Amino acid sequence: MRLRPHTLRQAALAVLTANAYRPLSRREVSPPAFAAGWLVSELAPHLLALSAVDTAISLERRRVGPLGLALATGSAAGLGYLAWRATGTDTTFREVLEETYAAVSPDDETTAPERTSLRSLARPFAMADPRVEVIRDVPYTKGGVKARLDIYRPREATTEDGRGGAPVLIQIHGGAWTIGQKEQQGLLLMNRMAARGWVCVSVNYRLAPKYRWPTQIGDVRNAISWVHDHIGEYGGDASHLVLTGGSAGGHLAALAALTSLEASGIPIAGCVPFYGVYDMAGDDSYTRALRKFLAKRVFAADATIEDFKEASPIEHITPDAPDFLVVHGANDTLVSVRQARAFVERLRAVSKASVTYAELPGAQHAFEIFGSIRSHATISSVQQWLEWHRTHVGGASAGGRHAAR
Repeated sequence: MRLRPHTLRQAALAVLTANAYRPLSRREVSPPAFAAGWLVSELAPHLLALSAVDTAISLERRRVGPLGLALATGSAAGLGYLAWRATGTDTTFREVLEETYAAVSPDDETTAPERTSLRSLARPFAMADPRVEVIRDVPYTKGGVKARLDIYRPREATTEDGRGGAPVLIQIHGGAWTIGQKEQQGLLLMNRMAARGWVCVSVNYRLAPKYRWPTQIGDVRNAISWVHDHIGEYGGDASHLVLTGGSAGGHLAALAALTSLEASGIPIAGCVPFYGVYDMAGDDSYTRALRKFLAKRVFAADATIEDFKEASPIEHITPDAPDFLVVHGANDTLVSVRQARAFVERLRAVSKASVTYAELPGAQHAFEIFGSIRSHATISSVQQWLEWHRTHVGGASAGGRHAAR
């Protein structure tokens, strides 16, 4: 039996929707499962609208059979559920932020994240903000394009609460330590914070396999040192540095935040890693598979388990760790959510600072790369944490500031 084009399209959409709802997690299929599930999860409203238009046109032309109509109905229900589940992101964040606020500053109250306009949702890849100036390709050390950074700052210069400059957010891109560049990630967050008076810095670093570990963390530390020494020239406050990044960038941000004081004498005020890798030396199936990839593509061929421990943020947690807001998707098939859970558990057991953890139902890896319902709610909530953190951490010594669990 020859299937109609509409039926084939709806069958493909039904399979993609099912994978977005419950992604395939076997190691052999997790990358394609991620790619398909990530896009469908975050673009569910757009796909729902396109599916409805496709079915309406096909009905008008009498090109819809019972099977195609049933598949379209099932896909619509699934996509509607995915979109509805994404709307719960602000509730998840509100609950975890309330716990932190209650532990650190009981008189504070959370506010609902800013509502995302339909115009923003209709243009998910439009992330630039006219209120923000971007200064491109500033060299932070000698070298080529990988030794440069971009600076995002408000076009209207501000002095930000009289502390001698704006707080600084340093963004470190991901890409399995082997691909990626500073212009591709963290754009929603950096534009949001720069529009609100912060100075944001997006960092390039040399990539494996051409440059083997620990080149990557060395470059990130050099960039942090440059920011500390020079960001005042761009309106930033070097005494308030917060690190962020996703995936490999989340790993590098967390590792740099936990080791910066010892490595370079520069205190880091806070860290917001997204879906990061925190343990490279563990004995679970995910971490063993990760080590095989790292040994082949990122680390030296003769790397030992001690080398992997040295590169693991979870191994560098001390009572003086900075404040953390850790964000991870429950449906992540590229970096196991168990990594985040174990990292947060260790932080809460050892660190004296605040530890906030948001595990987002239905979220895949890289969910906040472009503007979706979930990503806009996430960025609004991270904005709230950053601004609350700026208010309550200012002037305090590193470590021992809070007792939030």
